[in-house]
Amino acid sequence: MTARRARALTIAGSDSGAGAGVQADLKTFAARGVYGTSVVTAVTAQDTRAVRAVAVMPPALVRAQIDAVLDDIGADAVKTGMLGGAAVVTAVAAALAAHRVRRLVVDPVLRASSGRALLDAAGARALVRRLLPLAEVVTPNLAEAAALVGFPVVDVASMEAAARALVRIGARAVVVTGGHLAGDAIDVVLVDGVLTRLCAARVGGPTPHGTGCTFAAAIAAERAKGVSLAAAIRSAKRYTLRCIRRAFRAGGGRPVLGHGSTPG
Repeated sequence: MTARRARALTIAGSDSGAGAGVQADLKTFAARGVYGTSVVTAVTAQDTRAVRAVAVMPPALVRAQIDAVLDDIGADAVKTGMLGGAAVVTAVAAALAAHRVRRLVVDPVLRASSGRALLDAAGARALVRRLLPLAEVVTPNLAEAAALVGFPVVDVASMEAAARALVRIGARAVVVTGGHLAGDAIDVVLVDGVLTRLCAARVGGPTPHGTGCTFAAAIAAERAKGVSLAAAIRSAKRYTLRCIRRAFRAGGGRPVLGHGSTPG
């Protein structure tokens, strides 16, 4: 029998186009050499152009999925993405607290890349109150950070202010991703009270679908393998950049990421 492989669990929505959500997370886990499991919080009818329809799973079914995976297989790290509503956020937070999950990466998905809302105001409030205090690291983009902290996040200075505010709310560490900034892609990282910036030259062309999911999933994969949080964030940044460079057209809308299959 082979040695046990590191395990990572994604709790997120299903993307029928497979560019984001559970499908992107599982591709990332596999590419990073981690055994991936999944809990589906919502089913979306989605392609590379838009989200056409959404059905949120009953909270009891979401909880049952989490219990089934963690009772049997377990997880060395957990990543959350689209949660769909306040009741699901509350169920997820209660389950993760009951299972004493420590390595939790929260990607606070509020909208799809196409602009459709995926979490309402009540859900966002529940995420702040219930889930962020459990998070080892939270990975909002500019719009998500602004929604969570209640002030505009439009440049590096406000990204740093948002990171500090999210730690005060309860997250142990924060990465505010700067993919929507003009110019170079600068992420602001706050770990153990120390602010740093991760910079990368912007890759030309349309922004691919699923970058936020992939980045957060890559952090979870590295944490599942026991990599330190700071190193996991740097590794996830490099991996996501490679996925962007390998992006390709799968349909008539935005490109999808080239997740690859070789860790590095």
